[in-house]
Amino acid sequence: MITRTRLAAGACALLAALTAGIAFPAGAAAGEPTGEDAPKVNLVLDVSGSMRTRDIDGGTRMAAAKQAFNEVLDATPEEVRLGIRTLGADYPGDDRKTGCKDTAQLYPVGPLDRTEAKTAVATLAPTGWTPIGPALLAAADDLDGGDGSKRIVLISDGEDTCAPLDPCEVAREIAAKGIGLTIDTLGLVPNARMRQQLSCIAEATGGTYTSVEHTDELTDKVNQLVDRAADPVVTPVATQGADACAEAPTLKSGLYTDREEFGQQRWYRVDVLPGQELRASVSVGADRAVNPSYGVLLRAVTVHGREIVRGEAAGTGRTDVISTGLRYPKAESDEEDAPAETVCLQVTNSFSVASGVKTTPGLPLELTVDVVDGPGDADDVASFGLGRGWWLLGVLVLIGFAAGLLWGWLSRWRLAVWRTN
Repeated sequence: MITRTRLAAGACALLAALTAGIAFPAGAAAGEPTGEDAPKVNLVLDVSGSMRTRDIDGGTRMAAAKQAFNEVLDATPEEVRLGIRTLGADYPGDDRKTGCKDTAQLYPVGPLDRTEAKTAVATLAPTGWTPIGPALLAAADDLDGGDGSKRIVLISDGEDTCAPLDPCEVAREIAAKGIGLTIDTLGLVPNARMRQQLSCIAEATGGTYTSVEHTDELTDKVNQLVDRAADPVVTPVATQGADACAEAPTLKSGLYTDREEFGQQRWYRVDVLPGQELRASVSVGADRAVNPSYGVLLRAVTVHGREIVRGEAAGTGRTDVISTGLRYPKAESDEEDAPAETVCLQVTNSFSVASGVKTTPGLPLELTVDVVDGPGDADDVASFGLGRGWWLLGVLVLIGFAAGLLWGWLSRWRLAVWRTN
């Protein structure tokens, strides 16, 4: 029994050492984190009349929000440019038209003066309407300009009261601008309809929705979101694909964002030199209610229409994003100054919606393009589809064969000793 245990341990150690010693090539990054401009965060607070309700830890919702804001302001990283915008804070009347314009920048987005910001928050009192849509539009304008990360954190305790300006459609329009802005939403003591609306706003821009029922939960979540804004991020570059390869934009290695109509195809071009490998992936998000069966197709074709390689994926409604990718290694050329090959990338989706669901703007699309040095040998590319994993499989087979021979020899030796004794 001891011999078997030692043999098993030795075989595992040998396998681990061999596996660790096999080096795999690391792919080049498809983009570098931005950081040239300071990250910006705009906190948007609902100050409508319903914030007087006393149902959060024995106090009002407004008191919980103020306490959370004060703690967040103390913990905000120095590099973050933070602002505060209100909605429903100034107009107490019943005129709908006036109430739906009630949004103001309480503290401008910029270097944070904690004392001044806390003083501004202390003056707030629950007052009026809930114009979420207009407030989001204004908050996006507050963050305009610069290449750093941009984030809106919306805190509300009710649904928008300014229809027909649907805040979910507003969020989609903001995302369609391609400015890399994320909206996170927090619902104070939410009901089902409010949860649905705030979730839709967040999903439209790749943000998150959180339900909050306690002051410490609100403080922790807002702190997390502000800290997240300070992390280096890769900001997608807005581009616009064409209806045909001939008119498509030529892309370099990087991360790109676009919008694609339902059932539409978008074309992009990438130049690949001999000895290089094209790696491309695409993600299409369902930022509104779609029918449960859908798919996305990414094809690489020549300028003459011949398909080189494709990647495809299908979904059944269980996820909001569907992704696929492809790789195309171009062989080395004997010519010293061989020209680059133009590869056409085609993105097609099969999403569909029920009647009554808006189809514009199109679905958010994120495309990653990476052109790297290709493998050294042609057989290294194929290897029956295993790439460098083929060599690992061969080594494992040899190890298994040697271990079998050793185990058989030891078994015969033990049997001979047993017979002798």
